[in-house]
Amino acid sequence: MDKFDFGVFIGRFQPLHVGHEHVIARTLEQVERLIVLVGSANVARDPRNPFTYAEREAMLRAAFRHEVAQGRLIIAPIGDHLYSDTAWVTQVQRKVRALVLEHGNGRGFQNHGLSDFRVALAGYGKDASSFYLKLFPEWENLQVDSQYGTFSSSDVRQRYFQRIPEVPASILSAGVTDFLREFMLSETFKALLEEAEFLAAYPAQWGTGPFVTADAVVVQSGHILLVERGRAPGKGLLALPGGFVNPAERIRDAAIRELREETAISDGKGQIPPAMLASFIEDARTRVFDAPSRSLRGRIITHAFLFRLPERRKLFSVKGGDDAAHAQWYRFGDLSPEMLFEDHWAIIEEMADL
Repeated sequence: MDKFDFGVFIGRFQPLHVGHEHVIARTLEQVERLIVLVGSANVARDPRNPFTYAEREAMLRAAFRHEVAQGRLIIAPIGDHLYSDTAWVTQVQRKVRALVLEHGNGRGFQNHGLSDFRVALAGYGKDASSFYLKLFPEWENLQVDSQYGTFSSSDVRQRYFQRIPEVPASILSAGVTDFLREFMLSETFKALLEEAEFLAAYPAQWGTGPFVTADAVVVQSGHILLVERGRAPGKGLLALPGGFVNPAERIRDAAIRELREETAISDGKGQIPPAMLASFIEDARTRVFDAPSRSLRGRIITHAFLFRLPERRKLFSVKGGDDAAHAQWYRFGDLSPEMLFEDHWAIIEEMADL
């Protein structure tokens, strides 16, 4: 059988290991060009996603420099859509379509459509995380068996984020091994290690949940009110004002309390009382965000409330309090997903109609 025109391989590569490289190498034997889509490209660093898209792209380029130079390996980012498989699938379809038409029509073809190219989705159905292999029936399926056992990137991360880190060179290529050894000397590694230790100890102290939290999505005149987290997890990241619901407290009241505690929001005459803040809530826009993987701390289900403050040239004054290092208004256009804690960008997108 002739080679496929394009293959598509999707992964997070946190980090790239020899199992990934085996699948890529075997797939390249069966396709003219392979599109590698690097997932979770729009999230902040945490122990589950410690490496940026640029760092993972560099790992892939180093491992397959000849294929990249020849134009046979095409690397591109895709972001997470935690609450919509449809949005994620649409993003992948659009990305692949654009890359196929760009690289296909640039290699001696002119004005061909996507249907003129044979596309195959490559992968190995190792576990539930490979469910995406069933989401693209329009592409042929190209299964590649792994010859490296059942280890995963999570195994590498677990051994790496320790007080005495282990870089398992036997399952990593030389370039990735060198990167990890250099990375462990950085302040970023130290911060991630601190967060990993905090998360490892969290269940023993608090349990695994489910927990109930409330978040305030406060908008005014094209701005949103955010706090900077002052401690782990997510120290230094932006977040919605919010927190855990007290045992004798209604969820709506918890959102108002946390908003006042973390931002001291004031109209210039004094801190806004709870009853007035409650009047700004758009009840029809209240949402529950319950993705099982939304927090590394455990099963945390949050309820988000949209507070739409009156439009005015001078925004209400705020200042950080409680466990928030800072509270500040941000223009929507100045924000990007990797600036936000956990799934707060997804919450903002849904609640503020971005």
